[in-house]
Amino acid sequence: MSDTTLTTGDFRNIATSIETAVSQVIVGQHDLIRYTLITLLAGGNALLEGVPGLGKTVLVRTISQVIDCHFSRIQFTPDLMPADIVGTNIIAEDETGKRTFRFVRGPIFANLVLADEINRATPKTQSAMLEAMQEKHVTVARQTHQLAAPFFVLATQNPLEMDGTYPLPEAQLDRFFFKISVFYPSVEELVTIAKQTTGTEAIELTPVADGKTIIELQQLARAVPVARHVLKAAARLVRASHPDDENACQEVRQFVRYGASPRGMQALILAGKIIALLDGRYNVAIADLQSIAHPVLRHRLILNFEAEVEGIQADMIIDKILEGVVSKKK
Repeated sequence: MSDTTLTTGDFRNIATSIETAVSQVIVGQHDLIRYTLITLLAGGNALLEGVPGLGKTVLVRTISQVIDCHFSRIQFTPDLMPADIVGTNIIAEDETGKRTFRFVRGPIFANLVLADEINRATPKTQSAMLEAMQEKHVTVARQTHQLAAPFFVLATQNPLEMDGTYPLPEAQLDRFFFKISVFYPSVEELVTIAKQTTGTEAIELTPVADGKTIIELQQLARAVPVARHVLKAAARLVRASHPDDENACQEVRQFVRYGASPRGMQALILAGKIIALLDGRYNVAIADLQSIAHPVLRHRLILNFEAEVEGIQADMIIDKILEGVVSKKK
């Protein structure tokens, strides 16, 4: 049970305040804001896929202002080295002339980190993010350095420009709590964006929470109970993404090479808990899991060559999985 003094009402009020404040700067993009907030409250990391110029940097910087946390941005390039991310040891000399090694922290030492165009870095550099994202610490010269809490990585990748990129390994993709698709704004949203960004008035944001509050919200979310039938529904949903499962639909058997890992089920349950709290409930419904299945599973389905040739997207497969699981339940 969580030792936080916050109530479920506090959770909803604070989360809604964060969402409302961010929406003052980020026009439209309700799903992007909501999914990013859920990832933050789950203590996970998000992979954001969208064309440049849709406000990814502004989103993370705005959240850092609203929750009064330290923000850092890392621009991934082919020549970026692991030490450029985590930091390195340098030789320092004191006033007596004695030389010692001193660790200089890299930009990963922040509460909210924007890993911009992460797929432009080499696999060696990408792997430097794995330990930080999963273990919340980094190791340099056999010494472990703990990262500050809360810790959240929002990594971005451009789905259009693939020259000079290195696809993320499946192991690293699986460490992202959500993969969020960002869609282009509507005409009215573009008009509002133009008014906000080309005028003289700047939107001033006031922090509505701090790092300690975010940690307490994360603890409260984990304390939400989940009924056994909901757990079984999540398990059936994840199992149905595997082509060798007896309940797999035809599309999964034809286009999926490997389905979601147990991390996928963990993300489904934890995201379901947060959705329930945002809705004012202290219990998770199966509908909560279904509503969040796409950002949880889309990067965890490994599609085969036939799917690539026929232009089959992961979201199409997830739609079929949901249809199959619901119909079998009935």
